[in-house]
Amino acid sequence: MAGSKCAVKSKASDKIVRLMMKPFIICLLCFVVSPFVTAQTYIFQDKNIDPETRIENLLSLMTIDEKIQCLGTNPSVKRLGLKATGHVEGLHGLAMGEPGNWGGDKPVPTTTFPQAYGMGHTWDVTALKQMGEIEGYDVRYLYQSPEYKRGGLVVRAPNADLSHDPRWGRTEECYGEDPFLVASLSTAFIKGLQGDDPEYWMAASLMKHFLANSNEDTRTTSSSDFDESLMHEYYAYPFMKGVTEGGSRAYMAAYNKVNQVPMMVSPLLNELTVKQWGQNGIICTDGGALKLLIDHHQYYETLEMGAAMAIKSGINQFLDVHYKAVKKAVSKGIVTEAEIDSVLEGVFRVMLKLGCLDSDDPYSSIGLKGESEPWLSARNKEAVRKATQKSIVLLKNENETLPIDTKSVKKIAIVGWLANDVLCDWYSGTPPYKVTPLQGIKEKFGDDVEIVYASDSTLDKALTIAEEADLVLAFGGNHPTGNAGWAKVTRDSYGKESVDRQSINLEDEAWIKKLYEVNQNTVMVLVSSFPYAINWSQRNLPAIVHMTHNSQEMGHALADVITGDYNPAGRLTQDWPMSEANLPPLLDYNIRNGHTYLYGKYPVLYPFGYGLSYTQFEYSNADISVDNEFITFRVQVENTGRMDGDEVVQVYVSFPDSKVERPAKALKGFTRVYIKKNESKEVIIPLKLSDLSYWSINEKKWVLEKGVVRIMAGSSSSAIRLEKEIEIE
Repeated sequence: MAGSKCAVKSKASDKIVRLMMKPFIICLLCFVVSPFVTAQTYIFQDKNIDPETRIENLLSLMTIDEKIQCLGTNPSVKRLGLKATGHVEGLHGLAMGEPGNWGGDKPVPTTTFPQAYGMGHTWDVTALKQMGEIEGYDVRYLYQSPEYKRGGLVVRAPNADLSHDPRWGRTEECYGEDPFLVASLSTAFIKGLQGDDPEYWMAASLMKHFLANSNEDTRTTSSSDFDESLMHEYYAYPFMKGVTEGGSRAYMAAYNKVNQVPMMVSPLLNELTVKQWGQNGIICTDGGALKLLIDHHQYYETLEMGAAMAIKSGINQFLDVHYKAVKKAVSKGIVTEAEIDSVLEGVFRVMLKLGCLDSDDPYSSIGLKGESEPWLSARNKEAVRKATQKSIVLLKNENETLPIDTKSVKKIAIVGWLANDVLCDWYSGTPPYKVTPLQGIKEKFGDDVEIVYASDSTLDKALTIAEEADLVLAFGGNHPTGNAGWAKVTRDSYGKESVDRQSINLEDEAWIKKLYEVNQNTVMVLVSSFPYAINWSQRNLPAIVHMTHNSQEMGHALADVITGDYNPAGRLTQDWPMSEANLPPLLDYNIRNGHTYLYGKYPVLYPFGYGLSYTQFEYSNADISVDNEFITFRVQVENTGRMDGDEVVQVYVSFPDSKVERPAKALKGFTRVYIKKNESKEVIIPLKLSDLSYWSINEKKWVLEKGVVRIMAGSSSSAIRLEKEIEIE
């Protein structure tokens, strides 16, 4: 009997063992077939369960080594079948090419827009959202297409930093100097990039570089110092809006210190962005920042202490070799597994939004349907051309020199090597094609106008063709990579990542002056990533056009503008000073000392918001109404000139009764509107009352002051056409 009982018990035990082994065998077979499990095995794979429970389950299944590995930029866990995604660059198009070598040894062409500085010059939130959508689709396509399977879905863009000084080497990467404008454009780009689905993202927007990172030469040691009100109202404002209105849940901590504390270990990461704004996703370091925290900032003595304190501060992704340092910190008890779990929750929230834990998000079929490369589509080409047209700023146009009249102009001399290339910057992709200015202009005029070209390096030839021409187009500007290796440039006026500008004077004016001596009908096309103090050109040349580098449609868009097929309406996004002598020290982050149009103390060459048109606009009948959330500003704008065109209506405010120091005028609303000649439109611009608040240092909150608000509408910060006042009670 005893033996029989044992036999029965043994068979039952075998059955239990087989049942227990079955899911393990299935899981093992899945792993053999693929490095990632596709069958649903764990709670975190069930999309019907709430996200926080899924993340809790995932973390409970991971080993401490897997968790430390997931603090890198690709939080995949092969053992559990989790295929996560890494980062890509994308300031003005997905970067998978030259010259930053983002595509490695197999670069891939992608849709390439003008530099971010030029995107800002559009003053067009609709255009920025469309550019984000196009880039997000490129990102998904490249990541999922069987032909490519490249890149990642976390996109390091936009750069929400503010260019508080035109000498900043990375001015090319940002949208400008005004917090409201940069916040509006950043928010639009984020929304386009991430898509309209309420549950999933097409791509994740990772803003950079938080916070107050607008100097290069000493960025790994210097401190950006300013008070609490400038923190909230100026430097952090675009990032706040990117989170609270744009929906971004990822950002990069800057290299620099803020108020003497390195950003990657700053209390601001948790206290400001997480607790106040609700940021609950990725907070990553900049590249190599962990080592710089020790070697450059000299803030801690060891890497393990630096890594531990970064995690405690909220960092959950290191763009760095971090594993050994974190492992050592754990073994020493400097950081706990529970603290690592806490920050990793944010990483996996982003992975959930990207569909990495599911297989059927709305964007999962992009690139799998046999569709051709999106960067080759007519839609993308047309969108880039329009965006580039909108980015071009007409700085001067004396005696209606532009648009070019083919009745009187039969021969055009084009001078300058920048006319014969489309240059890429460090964060550019490789365009699928390039239309150079020379090519675009030749194509536009055809046989109607003779086009001759000479580089500025062959000055004798340039002077000869200039003397014989009816019109000269002189191309000057900068090389976006400095025309040199890392941390090097060949001219004082050049700047880029790791190099601030030593001069804001345009070296090319020297040879442009010589062209002007032989032909006073010389027009400058300034192709640059930042402002120049072109005082001589403004005084003497009849017309000046500005555009940025990098657009694949550069030549077509420029030709459209100079011939009048497109009426320019780009607007500057920062003051262009007359002299470096008028600028405070670059490292002075207290903008009240004379930085930006908000607090500038000297006359400028071109003011914030400036840009000309081939037509004229008149403003009338301003009206204001107010409710609990908005001041609604209405104004009638009439096109009284001879061409259809866009007007950028800008609304500034001031607070005459304010008891705190505030700017004399600050942008709080804008819109770009198309108006046909002889047509009048009512332009309605709502101003959020919350956007008129200031940060109270005493009360630690945003405060809407009672009293008079002066509302000013115009075509730039210095061209106010109408003013109205309203009292907030």
